[in-house]
Amino acid sequence: MSEMKNQSSFGGRLYRGEVSIDFVGRRKQWYLVSLALFIISLGAFFFQGMKLGIEFSGGTVLTVTSGQADAANARETVSQLPFIEGLIVQELGTDKVQIRTDSLEPGELTEIQDVLASRYAINVESIDVQSIGPSWGEEITRKGITGLVAFFIIVMIYLAMTFEPKMAFAAFIALFHDVFITVGIYALIGFEVTPATLIGFLTILAYSLYDTVVVFDKVRENTKNITQVARQTYSQAANLAVNQTLIRSINTSIVALLPIASLLFVGAGLLGAGTLKDVALVLFTGMIIGTFSSLFIATPVLAGLKEREPAMIALAKRVNSRGGNEQENTSVSQRQQPKRKKNR
Repeated sequence: MSEMKNQSSFGGRLYRGEVSIDFVGRRKQWYLVSLALFIISLGAFFFQGMKLGIEFSGGTVLTVTSGQADAANARETVSQLPFIEGLIVQELGTDKVQIRTDSLEPGELTEIQDVLASRYAINVESIDVQSIGPSWGEEITRKGITGLVAFFIIVMIYLAMTFEPKMAFAAFIALFHDVFITVGIYALIGFEVTPATLIGFLTILAYSLYDTVVVFDKVRENTKNITQVARQTYSQAANLAVNQTLIRSINTSIVALLPIASLLFVGAGLLGAGTLKDVALVLFTGMIIGTFSSLFIATPVLAGLKEREPAMIALAKRVNSRGGNEQENTSVSQRQQPKRKKNR
C-alpha cells in the first residue's frame, strides 16, 4: 500500500488532530488580508460607486430587436436627440440592443421610438418600452435594505439562542465582512445593481451562515466541559474544529461554485446572457468570501472573545503549566503505534 494509505487520508488526519493548520493562532495574518480587501472595497464604493439599475434609479428602457442592431450605431442614433440624458447602451445577444435613458416625457418617448424604427426599418410597435419612476425605485431600495437588516437581526437572535451571544457576534462580523467586500468587488467591476443582485446577496449570506454554523457546532462540541478536562485551551479546541470541518467546507464550496462559474463565465461571458451576470457575479464572489470568512474570520474572532473570559484565562494557565496541549502528545503516540506493531 502507498504511504498515503498507511498514513490515512489527509482529511482524516486533520480530523484526528494528527496534522493541523493554525487558523486561530495566525489570526492577525487573516485580519490583515481582510483589512486589505476592506480598503479596496471602500475605495471602489466611494470613488467609483454603485451603478444602480433602472429598478432603483428610475428611467426608460427601450429594447430593439434587429439583425442590424449593435451598441455603436444605436448610441450614435439616439445621442443626436437633444433631450437624451443618462444614456446607457448595451447589446443583448446577437440581435438585440438595449437603450436606457433618464425618464422621458410621452412626446420624447414617441420621438425616440420613431428614430429607432426608421434607423432599423422596423415597426414602432416592435420596440419594447419599459418606464419606471424614481418613486418605485426608492421603494425597492427601501425594501431591500429592510430585508437585509431583518436578516441580520433574525440571525443574531437565532445564534444567540442556539449557541451563545459571542458566537452570534462573531457570525455577525463574518456576515458583515462578506457583504461589505462583495459590494466593493461588485462596485469595482461595475455591474448594474438589480433586484437579482439583492437576491444574490441574501443567498450568499445564507450560504456563509450555513458554513459558519457548521464550524461553530463543531467548536461547541470540542469545547464542551473544556474547563473540567483542561487538555486544551479554547483557541486550540476551536482551531481543531476548523481543521475538522475544513475538507467539508472546501468540497461544499467547490461543488457550489462550479455551476455559478458556468453562469458567469460561459452564460454571461461567452453566450452574452446579460441578464445572468449580475446575480452570477454576486454568488461567485460572495461564496468565495463566505468560505474565507467562516474559516479565517468567524472562529478566530470567537476564540479571541472567549480567551478574555476569566475561566478561559485560568484554563490557559492550567494547560500551559502542564506542558501545553495534550492532544498533540496523544497524536504522537497514535502515529507511533503502527511502528510498534511492525516490530513485533
